[in-house]
This record gives sequence, C-alpha cells and structure tokens, in this order.
Amino acid sequence: MPRIPEIDVAAASPRVAAVLNAQATTFGAPLRNHLLYAHNADIFAGARGMWAALDKAGRLGAALSAIVNRRVAAQVGCVF
Repeated sequence: MPRIPEIDVAAASPRVAAVLNAQATTFGAPLRNHLLYAHNADIFAGARGMWAALDKAGRLGAALSAIVNRRVAAQVGCVF
C-alpha cells in the first residue's frame, strides 16, 4: 500500500481515465504508479511521454521489454 492514496479512476479527468481504463483492459487493472502520477496532470503527462518515447524507440522489443519490467519490479520488491 503506497503512502500516497491512489486516485479514484471515476474522479479522474477524461484523458487520464482513458489511459487508466486502457491499462485495465490490457493488464487487468490500472498500473499503480499511474494511479499516483494522476494526482498531478503535468507529472502524469510527463510519465506517459517517457513511456511512449521508450515504446516508440523500440530498441528492446515487446518480449524483452516485458522481461526487463519484471526484473526491475523484482529488484525493487514490487509484486508484479
């Protein structure tokens, strides 16, 4: 449980809610870090921009990117 409460998707702006709902469709639930970023529109947009740029660069590929994400999550103690 994070020390900062997660945003309620129903209370989010339409743009943020669309991203969170898309994550729920893809992953089964919105990504918890994005539920925290969503408290501030500029931080949320910056984080989304970073992930979009990393996806666009395509240097890792989808399979290797998933492995890296899980490895990093394990390193920081995140239950993925």
